[in-house]
Amino acid sequence: MPLVRFWKDCRGAVAPMFAIVIVPLIGVAGAAVDYTRASAAHTAMQASLDSTALMLSKTAATQSSVELQAMATSTFNALFTAQTVQNVAVTTTYSSTGGSTVTLTASGTVPVDFLNIIGLNAINITATTKATWGNTRLRVALVLDNTGSMAQSDKMTALQAASQNLLTQIKTAATNPEDAYVSIVPFNKDVNVNASNVSESWLRWDLWEAANGACSKTTYKNLTTCVANGKVWTPASHSTWNGCVTDRDQNFDTTNDAPLSGGTLYPTEQYSSCPVPVMGLSNDWTALSNKVTAMQPNGNTNQAIGLQMGWQSLTAAPFTVPSMDPNYKYNQVIILLTDGLNTEDRWYSNASSINARQQKTCDNIKAAGITIYTVQVNTGSDPTSTLLQNCASDSSKFFLLTSSTEIVTAFNQIGTALSNLRLSQ
Repeated sequence: MPLVRFWKDCRGAVAPMFAIVIVPLIGVAGAAVDYTRASAAHTAMQASLDSTALMLSKTAATQSSVELQAMATSTFNALFTAQTVQNVAVTTTYSSTGGSTVTLTASGTVPVDFLNIIGLNAINITATTKATWGNTRLRVALVLDNTGSMAQSDKMTALQAASQNLLTQIKTAATNPEDAYVSIVPFNKDVNVNASNVSESWLRWDLWEAANGACSKTTYKNLTTCVANGKVWTPASHSTWNGCVTDRDQNFDTTNDAPLSGGTLYPTEQYSSCPVPVMGLSNDWTALSNKVTAMQPNGNTNQAIGLQMGWQSLTAAPFTVPSMDPNYKYNQVIILLTDGLNTEDRWYSNASSINARQQKTCDNIKAAGITIYTVQVNTGSDPTSTLLQNCASDSSKFFLLTSSTEIVTAFNQIGTALSNLRLSQ
């Protein structure tokens, strides 16, 4: 009977059964430990790689591929301190298509303590990151008051210094030549589209010819009085035109319609205080700088025509507007600076009537998605311009200045905002 009880006793089977299952149990528990260690290493690798990409974005556009790779390796190695990871490698590429992009990939192996039971000696980890910036391009129109009052309190001198600084800021923010273009629109009562364009079809001559010429009787100085008295009026040669144009017919004075016929054409005028010619969008920074230097204060104030022409310079004929690359975003900006209230345009000599025309232009420009900055230089006793406040895209884009020295500061703030906008998007 004792022998029978021995054969029926199952208690001794526990040990061999435990021996059988212990290997997979250790494998499962060990796998959790090994994979937890690998996951932590991967998280640290990704964080270090992201930080490396941000560091490289500051200089990538000016470095060779060899320099960029060396910087990527040294920066990543300084940040990634996980000693458990072996065979660490980093690769980097830079692209300037559609903006600037740095792509980084890191890899390494994490040795295991338990998974080797099932024949796995290490866990491979990889991480990838991408930093993209500068995929926004700038188009900026500087609409600058060149009226006679700008000669007071060193305002013109300060405007020229501020504009030169702004041009430098925008130029510095441009990685590629096409990244930034600037137009310059000096204005007073009129704008000057350059007398060299005398034969262009977008000009209208009827008003100019009625005021410039000679009557068969010299007593009469314009076409209306000459013809009314039965005399013959002979218009002057267009070659004597000084380049000035006045406001287009209403409502084309508030739009950016291309000047093709009728009221869309720009009426020529022989304004005696004609400012220096406008300059369309350009990335010739020397020419732009020279244009600013050439500005002279003279004449009455018509912000409306300057604003309309600034809008035109960004979008349509008669200006040559560089085509837009679909790989980029474009921010179009108008910066309007003036030191006085409106005094005269083609039709009116009172501010309220001119302001009404200008407000329509402001509204149309903003509806077109163009950002407007307005700067009022109020060194006298003029009231704060409600027109300029309402014209700005938002309250942060209206600047009320009380001294000429503040022009430099205001333009610097605007330039910084524009540069950051281009580089960060």
